[in-house]
Amino acid sequence: MFISKLYCMITFFFTYADTLVKRKRKAGHFSTADLYRASSNWLRQFWGDDSLSFDGITPGLIDRFRDWLQSLGHLKTNSINSYLSSFRAIFHMAVREGLAPSNCLSPFAHLNLRQGETAKRALRRETIEEIVQMDLSDSHELEMAKDFALFSFLACGLPFVDLAHLTADNIIAGELVYNRCKTGTLVRVCITPGMQRLLDKYMQPGSRYLFPILSEESNGEKQYEAYKKALHHYNSCLKEIGQRLVIPIHLTSYVFRHTWATEALRNDTPIAVISQALGHTSERTTRNYLTTLDQSRLNAANKIIIKGLDSLIGVRA
Repeated sequence: MFISKLYCMITFFFTYADTLVKRKRKAGHFSTADLYRASSNWLRQFWGDDSLSFDGITPGLIDRFRDWLQSLGHLKTNSINSYLSSFRAIFHMAVREGLAPSNCLSPFAHLNLRQGETAKRALRRETIEEIVQMDLSDSHELEMAKDFALFSFLACGLPFVDLAHLTADNIIAGELVYNRCKTGTLVRVCITPGMQRLLDKYMQPGSRYLFPILSEESNGEKQYEAYKKALHHYNSCLKEIGQRLVIPIHLTSYVFRHTWATEALRNDTPIAVISQALGHTSERTTRNYLTTLDQSRLNAANKIIIKGLDSLIGVRA
């Protein structure tokens, strides 16, 4: 009888979604938990109360929810797709756990979530050189943000989340060796003189991390929240740096990663090599190529891409 009563309670979508968010947080999947919570909150606003049952989730409701999100006017296509994708994931999880109807055809079967085109914001090489030579001695925080961004560029577009979590264990035989936080993919990058200068500038004896971004004591959800705060502050500093350029530009952490990939493509670097450096896993053909690549090809490609800039950063660091 108790199980039956619990089942009746859990058949409401929002009750289950809230439970799933807590489970994800407990398992350490904080980013997924945030996405599920955001999706559930938007759906709750659209529906108006907490009484949405799994039986009530139909293709028509999903379409109306999507139209409502679009009608708000301030949400980008990729954000809307992310909310719909999370909605679908929560529903399918409930189906697997026997808490939602397991019909032959999912109510989400008709949903085609195509990623929207985003503006490409790769920097010109002249702009990168201008950033390298910027005098930011008036602000230690801006100087750190600049150094982090340049290290990201030199390290084949290293994402900020991976940079923040780097430790001494990630330095192996003159290479930066790490698994991407997002995909788990192993990435290896030869440490250049410019990268080494920046490492020497920020490494502190006894410190757990290579860069002073995360707290030594924080872990779990506290560390995740600290990272989100650090990323927000980092992008705020990059925005200020962008405004100080001769030709102002909107700088974000993504810009330097995209710039490296663009420069690699301009230098005729094979797509498979670029994918390896960025730690991508989405293309099956690329993944097949990755197993046969020689690490020296990646190191040679990066040497060409950062030529001149590496030594300049070494001098300015």
